[in-house]
Amino acid sequence: MGRDQSPASIRRIGITTGGGDAPGLNAVIRAATLAALHRGWEVTGILRGYAGLFDTSQTMSLDRQAVRGIAHLGGTILGSQSRGRPFTVYEERADGGRVEHDRTPEALAGYRALGLDALIAVGGDGSMQLAHHLSQHGVRVVGVPKTIDNDLSGTVVTFGFDTAVSVATEAVDRLHTTAASHERVFVIELMGRYAGWIALHAGLAGGADVILLPEIPYREESIYEKIREREARGRHFSIVVAAEGARPVGGEVTRVEEGGAPGANVRLGGIAKRLERQIQENTGKETRSLVLGHLQRGGWPTARDRVLSLRFGAAAVRALEAGESGVMVAVDPPDVRTVSLAEATSRMKCVPVDGDTVRSARDLGICLGD
Repeated sequence: MGRDQSPASIRRIGITTGGGDAPGLNAVIRAATLAALHRGWEVTGILRGYAGLFDTSQTMSLDRQAVRGIAHLGGTILGSQSRGRPFTVYEERADGGRVEHDRTPEALAGYRALGLDALIAVGGDGSMQLAHHLSQHGVRVVGVPKTIDNDLSGTVVTFGFDTAVSVATEAVDRLHTTAASHERVFVIELMGRYAGWIALHAGLAGGADVILLPEIPYREESIYEKIREREARGRHFSIVVAAEGARPVGGEVTRVEEGGAPGANVRLGGIAKRLERQIQENTGKETRSLVLGHLQRGGWPTARDRVLSLRFGAAAVRALEAGESGVMVAVDPPDVRTVSLAEATSRMKCVPVDGDTVRSARDLGICLGD
């Protein structure tokens, strides 16, 4: 975390949004832009993630008109990309191997060509790692944490999480009525590659009977036992909420088999369909599955996420004004403070398996699969 750069030297800043989209991105853009303009700075929007650093035509000027009325809108007016490692390009060799080329010098040249004095990078763990990389090469940068998964270390909560939980909870609520009417088991698959924050909170709020998390490997028999127990009590339907990264004891996560960009995460998916088949075969209960997917990312942010996003955007500008660099804004109740990007990217923030929320789920009789 550094404070060795003079805020008086800032004339123009850039804003970039990277990784998967999340409700609240536009609110961050609006707040950061207005706060910067208030200080007499110019603001340049970097389009499609970091693409504008490699092709300076992929930028836009951000003024009051450009950010008017966008705080409540989902998505990002700057666009985004989540395809692997933008600072690395791979060249295929004749022998079938690949040569890796570092594009950092190109990005730094683009940064200078745009006349930027500082950068606000909005994104998840991958974007924060890239921001940290840039800061190590002399770029004045402040990160803003964004992920619906809420798995970014250094902050109590990220924007987008509250909206994702609200959308997922509504889905669980709605499945209750159709499941009860037809005496079915429903399995709903939610996002959460390494951390089950969405599944835990939506499952708890929506009254799920089974919640499966990446942090707690599950036994299929525990799920069947819970469904049979409910049947014995005259409850002829059940709701199972599963994070996409949940896995059985001694088993692997369920993957979507397809090629991706070099350095990109393997796409997860299919746990709901797999559990649907297993539950029906082993309990005799008619079972259906639902993958909520990108509905958790789309649409307008909740009021809580809007306020948090606006606070983050303004706090990022204040951090630059104070001469900070290589930091990320973070929630430290009741305030927003800064933490080093090195700390923020040092580990994944997973659900504590002995934490209060997990204990509360167990106290309510919810099966966690173990």
